[in-house]
Amino acid sequence: RIPIHQARSIATNRSLNMIQKEHLNPLRMTYRFNGRWSMVNSRWHVKLTFIVFTAFSSLGVVSCKKEYQPKPLGYNRLVLPEPQYQALPDTLPYQFEYSKYARLLEDTSFISEQHWIEVYYPELKANIHITYKRIDKLDDLKEYFNDAFVLTAKHQIKAHAIDEIIMTTPSGKTATIAELDGEVPSQFQFTMTDSTRHFMRGAVYFFTKVSNDSLAPAIDYVKKDAMHLINTVEWKNK
Repeated sequence: RIPIHQARSIATNRSLNMIQKEHLNPLRMTYRFNGRWSMVNSRWHVKLTFIVFTAFSSLGVVSCKKEYQPKPLGYNRLVLPEPQYQALPDTLPYQFEYSKYARLLEDTSFISEQHWIEVYYPELKANIHITYKRIDKLDDLKEYFNDAFVLTAKHQIKAHAIDEIIMTTPSGKTATIAELDGEVPSQFQFTMTDSTRHFMRGAVYFFTKVSNDSLAPAIDYVKKDAMHLINTVEWKNK
């Protein structure tokens, strides 16, 4: 048997040795002494885990803030040639000059009618769509003008502005022109008629998802060709 005072001394020495060992390695988990030291070491462990977790979380937040922003679709750099024009074939009830860099195609859409054509620019992915109507009575002319107005008005949702002007061509013909500003698929439209037999409508389209701001040089180029087309229109009274 060990006297009480010696037992207390031994316990105290063991406690001091345990404290020194635990102080040298505060992260080591131990259950050799009592639940108190296990709890103290656990707190150190929890604190360190929390600090490490917080640091990595902060890095994650910082990295998340650097979100990837996709670049808008670009338009291939084009060298726009000097305009050159050619005449339509002599098989249509109208005549005009169109770009030598465009292809003349027949309109193959399900709503197409006789004498509807497309002036297609393969390099620009653009098209001047031409529709033609024969006037048999006054009511026809009213209907055609109304249809043209409705087709232009459909773009009001995306258009910032629609400017309409009435012009007279060098040969004395009248044309109504609508220029549309904004992210619209058709930026230029026109109608022409002699009010008695012929009615024509034209619209410029670009078949691309590129924004109109990026397309501006190409749009202006095709608009000039469309104006040349308008100024050279002649009717054939066959």
